Amino acid sequence: MTLTEQTMLPPGSTIGILGGGQLGRMLSLAASRLGFQCHIFDPKWAGPASKVSRFETNAEYSDIEAVLNFAKNCDVVTYEFENVPNLTAKTAGSVAPLYPGARALDVAQDRLTEKTFIQNEAKVPVARFEPVNSVHDLRRATKKLGLPAVLKTRRLGYDGKGQYIIKTEGDIEPAWDAMQNAPAILEQFIAFKREISVIAARGVTGETAAYPLIENVHKNHILHTSTCPAQGDDGRAQGLAIQIMSALNYIGVMATEFFELGDGSLIVNEIAPRVHNSGHWTQDAGCIDQFELHIRAITGWPLGSTQPKHKMEMTNLIGDDVKNWETLAAETHCFVHLYGKNDIKHGRKMGHINRIMR
Repeated sequence: MTLTEQTMLPPGSTIGILGGGQLGRMLSLAASRLGFQCHIFDPKWAGPASKVSRFETNAEYSDIEAVLNFAKNCDVVTYEFENVPNLTAKTAGSVAPLYPGARALDVAQDRLTEKTFIQNEAKVPVARFEPVNSVHDLRRATKKLGLPAVLKTRRLGYDGKGQYIIKTEGDIEPAWDAMQNAPAILEQFIAFKREISVIAARGVTGETAAYPLIENVHKNHILHTSTCPAQGDDGRAQGLAIQIMSALNYIGVMATEFFELGDGSLIVNEIAPRVHNSGHWTQDAGCIDQFELHIRAITGWPLGSTQPKHKMEMTNLIGDDVKNWETLAAETHCFVHLYGKNDIKHGRKMGHINRIMR
């Protein structure tokens, strides 16, 4: 089901969110500012999103009857992460408008499908790649792409998980063993100058909006800081991101991550069909934030301004970093966002801070 181009959901409507983590929490908070109610579908009880939402359904994503009942009580359904099972999304979309559509999950959940789509259908550059299903395939792929190269699982890897850098031929067998026979993809190693991203949205009418360029720094494969506006923003990255969204007939907010090479050229690393960690700075930048932007896009509202009034830096609070909340709360021009997670764990995103850069 879809909304018509003339339809704007009124305040009081119910937005269903598949997934109950911190992104769902911040979507729900943004929706409530516009007068919407949110209904969270989450296998876990009392997650970060449900604590700030009107309704909650706790059931496995494979429980089709529960998914149908959930969607029947929603005016529109979205998802907060890209690993929601495709059947779950399609089931919800059979009885309520689903944005982004299930095809975005088909593309983003499989790195081979994603790279093929971006290169062949969206016509946007990506690193050279080869499918790998055996150690024999891997040997052949390394000869074709050269070394070093990066071996990745096709599904479920994030924050550096499911990846292995192959530097020499001696790394081939250990790399394949690390995949545990999972279908994989070998990607050309990119000696990039910096990592950048674009947060953009596309509405039901085809209206688009994008924030300025974002520069990202990672530590231990986890995003550490995002700074916006980044230097050297000539609009090319935003144009490529919207080109991908249009090829997908995408509705909602999407993140596109790029490698910028030494000569200034851009290569897409991956897309995320959802609000994104590198866009959290928008919450305190003096413009429509990415969470409200997504809600506006999926409910048929005008998208609003994506031009920040301040230069911003977002820093993730990982694990024990969150224990410094009192010090951070006392800092001038620093805004603290905590996710309400019950347990502090090493490497777990517990919150973030946004700083206005002077």
